[in-house]
Amino acid sequence: MYVRKQHQWTDREEVFALIEAHALGERPAMARALALAGAAFLAVYGWRALRRARHAGGLQAVASGVGLGRGAALAQAAAFTLLNPHVYLDTVLLMGSIGAQQPQALRGWFVAGASCASLLWFGLLGFGARWLAPWFARPRAWQVLDALIGATMFVSGM
Repeated sequence: MYVRKQHQWTDREEVFALIEAHALGERPAMARALALAGAAFLAVYGWRALRRARHAGGLQAVASGVGLGRGAALAQAAAFTLLNPHVYLDTVLLMGSIGAQQPQALRGWFVAGASCASLLWFGLLGFGARWLAPWFARPRAWQVLDALIGATMFVSGM
C-alpha cells in the first residue's frame, strides 16, 4: 500500500503512526487535549507516588520459602506481559511512530537495535530485582523510590 509515491509503508505500526500524526496535525485542539490529559495523568501518578512515599511499606518474601513452580512463573510472566496495556502503547504507538520515521534502508537496524535494547533492559530488570530485593525489604527504600517517581512524574508533566 502506498501512502505517498516516495514512501512505501509496509508495517501496520507505520500506518497507525501516519493516521495518528495526520489526525493530530489536522486537529490541534485534539492534540492539545491529549497533551493536557497526559499531563494530568502524570500529575495524578506523581501525586499518588508522593502519597505512598509518606507511608512506609516493604517487600515481603513468601514466608514458607517455597517459590512458584516453572509453569506458574511462566504463566504469571505471560499475564504481566500480555495483559499490560503499556506493552502495546510502547511497542505499537511509541516504537511504531519512531520506526516509521526511519529511512526504509535503516528500519531493519532500528528493529534489531530496539529488540536488543529490550532484551538487555528486561534481563537487567530481572537480575536487578533479585539483587535489589534485600534493599527493597526495607520500607525506607520504597519511600525513596516513590519520592523519586513522584518528582519525575511532576517534572515530566510540565
